[in-house]
Amino acid sequence: MNPLRVVLTGATGFIGTAVLRELGRRRDVSVRAVGRRAPGAGADGGAAEWVPADLARPASLAGACEGADVLLHLAGVVGPDEALCETVNVRGTAALMAEAVRAGTGRVVHLSTAAVYGPGPHRGAAVGELEPAPVSATSRTRLAGEAHALAAGAIVLRPGLVVGAGDRWVVPALAELVDRVPARWDGGRGLLSVVDVTDLARLVTALAVLPGDGATNGRVFHAAHPAPVRTGEVLTELAGLGVLPSVDTDLAWDECVRLLRATPGAVSERQFSLLAQDHWYRSDEVWRAADCPAGPGPLARLAAAAPWYRRALGRTAVTA
Repeated sequence: MNPLRVVLTGATGFIGTAVLRELGRRRDVSVRAVGRRAPGAGADGGAAEWVPADLARPASLAGACEGADVLLHLAGVVGPDEALCETVNVRGTAALMAEAVRAGTGRVVHLSTAAVYGPGPHRGAAVGELEPAPVSATSRTRLAGEAHALAAGAIVLRPGLVVGAGDRWVVPALAELVDRVPARWDGGRGLLSVVDVTDLARLVTALAVLPGDGATNGRVFHAAHPAPVRTGEVLTELAGLGVLPSVDTDLAWDECVRLLRATPGAVSERQFSLLAQDHWYRSDEVWRAADCPAGPGPLARLAAAAPWYRRALGRTAVTA
């Protein structure tokens, strides 16, 4: 039986590296990594074919999906540069989707973000219950890119916070915020949609190889672990693993914001809200659709990622 031919963009990124590793464990899949750089030679799945291409140069994408059964589009730009985000996340996505349609690629999985919903609080919303209201260049263009993906029949995934080895934003931002506001923010009550990168990679891979009649095609799914976690639980777990200092004071939200404003840093007030107040979205449907167990949850996975986080944050391997 011929292997499933999978085209993967973003193979050198945080999520894409985990997906490439997961795909590399399967003998029934062959992978073509499409991007500006080849996957690292030491990475699992490093035997994948590499096709040089750049989403910022649509002409370079010609033939990228030729002969492919599945396209996993995980690449994108995150940052404040509106023009670059537009070029890559919108026009680059449009060009790639056109290639997938032209090549007759039967299944497309497109990675977006729950940040398209804008400021919360958001509490247990299913897809379709919230009107997207993006406020950043990244989320505005990711939402616009979704439209091109859906027009091509893609499965669109909107993960919330993604954690695990390689995470350069979520836990580093928490570390900064604990230094600036050393407390359980709003009592640590905020409920968050979080997924460990290894579980998200399993989900993406399950969708890639899913047999069936295409009932999931052309649909949007939230893609976090089905059980939300409280901010206070995340802080406690990371402190117990020696990744963050422990905090034992509860502060009201207004006081938290006052302290944040009084102590300059890289994490904005809007990002503080995203990490500390309710931002959770019903995500159970996608795991059922993919016939993929969601796993024990992101808190249980943090121990495996803790050594990487301690190195990245310069922490010693002792509990707080």
